Order: sequence, then structure tokens, then C-alpha cells
Amino acid sequence: MKSKKSQVPGKNDDSLYNMHDKGYKYLLSSKKVFMELLRSFIKQGWVEMIDESSVICIDKSYILQDFSGKEADLVYRVKVKDKEVIFYILMELQSTVDFQIPYRLLLYMIEIWRDILKNMKKGEAERKVFRLPVVVPVVLYNGEGKWSACRRYRETLDGYELFRDYVPDFKYILVDVNRISKKRLLELSNLIGSVFLLDQKTDIHELQRRIKELLGVSRKLTQEQFQMLKTWMVNILVRGLPEGIKEDVTRLIESSEEAESMVYNMEKTLKEAIMESEIKGKQEGKMEVARNLLSMGTEIETICKVTGLSEDDIKKLKNKLN
Repeated sequence: MKSKKSQVPGKNDDSLYNMHDKGYKYLLSSKKVFMELLRSFIKQGWVEMIDESSVICIDKSYILQDFSGKEADLVYRVKVKDKEVIFYILMELQSTVDFQIPYRLLLYMIEIWRDILKNMKKGEAERKVFRLPVVVPVVLYNGEGKWSACRRYRETLDGYELFRDYVPDFKYILVDVNRISKKRLLELSNLIGSVFLLDQKTDIHELQRRIKELLGVSRKLTQEQFQMLKTWMVNILVRGLPEGIKEDVTRLIESSEEAESMVYNMEKTLKEAIMESEIKGKQEGKMEVARNLLSMGTEIETICKVTGLSEDDIKKLKNKLN
């Protein structure tokens, strides 16, 4: 995926994809943030029925032999209130479109079921009433381009239309970060909405405006959420900023003791950086005009009037050219 000039430098670099995935894995390893994600972006009846006290992040990697280095990002075991229904939520984190994702999800699901069966009491699985738990696959995607992989597993099978009743099938839930409106993310007023808002592909001018708009949200963050936001910003958001201000912003974030002041100071720092960049750009533009006029033999006095540069600046430029 190629970068666009209008975007924050580095946001689309391949080297950042893995860091983005790790950043989301860090955030969503928190049960509270995980539940925020479900309640904010997955509008299914069973989400509201989840017993939050029973939510458990499975501390285990489901590594696939078919995919070198690939493993399930997050697996949560959850229980529905007032019912003995236990199911698993498999969350896969993607920064690029993966056309094999339906197959990979199927393999992850099978690995989860295989592990459950392997660790059951002897004879339990042979009972007529035995049922394996449902595994709900969720893909969190923060890439710039539209998600274009198949959403249903059967669509990856050639000629599935002829054998509808005889082929395995499931549909995964897609949370597409860059297709969620800015208005909706601000209205959520929570940590995951704030992170999505800052992670969407924008230029530095829009990023500065968004940080300013997060002032109200920052007042609602708990100390734990604030610390998580700081860690995410230092490791992910700062990497996409222009080189000249990365160190200043990092120090600002790390030294901040409360969310509101951090957001305010970040917005101010970005605003000043933008102004300095624009002034520098205008100065460079004037110098370029002066170079062209000098090469045409134009008098220094005339160049001063056209560009607004001082006579000394133009003489120095002329000496360099000579």
C-alpha cells in the first residue's frame, strides 16, 4: 500500500503494520476495553447478555501449522447471563486485507475446539447432550483501503452454489476502523473510540483538530484508561508524526499526569508545529522564486519587491548560485 502525501508521514509504512497489531492487542487484552469494543461496535443481542464478570482472556496461542508465524491474536471465553451458554470470541487484528482470512479463521476455530476436546474429562464428549461452544470470529481492520476479502467462508469455495447444504459455512464480524464516522467515535466518549479516532488515516492538520475535540472525552477516562492511552500513543501514534516533533511529543506524553492536560498540550504542540512548517514552506517558496529570477538576470532590487526577501538574503543566495 503506497502512502499519500496528505497523510501523517509513516502511517502507512509496512514497518508500522506489526506495531499497530501489537498496539491493539495490548489494548484489547484488557477485559474492560474488550467489552467497550463489543458494546460500541458489535450490535448483536448477545453482546448485552454477556456476563462481564465471567469474561476471561485465554492466555494461550493457537498457532497454525499451515501459516508460518501466524497465531490467533486474542481469544476470550464468555458466558451469557442467566443461561449456561459459554462461547468463545476469536479476534483477529489486521492492518492489511488478507484474502485467506476465512480459511485462517476456520483453522483457528478448529484449533480451539480441538483444545477443548483434548482437555475434557474422559467420556464427556461421547454424551448425546454434549455440544461444543460457539466460536464467534471478529476481524478488527485498520487499513486504509476498503476491506475486500470474502465475508462468508462458503464464498471461498469454488462452485459452492451447487452444494449449499453440504459445505461448512460461517460469517465473521468486521470492525473497519477507517469506515467509522468521526461523529460516532466522538459520541462514544470512551477509550476505544478515542483510539480509533486517532488511528484513522488523516493528515496532521486533521489530527490536531481531533486531539482538540478529545478534550471532553479525556475528562471521563479513568487513571487506568489514561495510562493505556499514553502507552498506545507513545508506541503507535507518535511513530506517525513528523520527525521534528516526535521527541517533544513523546516527552510531553510520558510526563503527563492527567489526561486533560496531556490532550490540551498535545493539541497546542501540533498546532505550533503546523504553523512553523507553513512558515518554513512559504520561506522556501520565496527562495525558489528568487533563484529563478536571479537565473534570469533580474535586478536584486526587483527581486526584493517581488519576494519580500531582504537584500542580504538575496545576495547570499546569489553567492551560493555563483
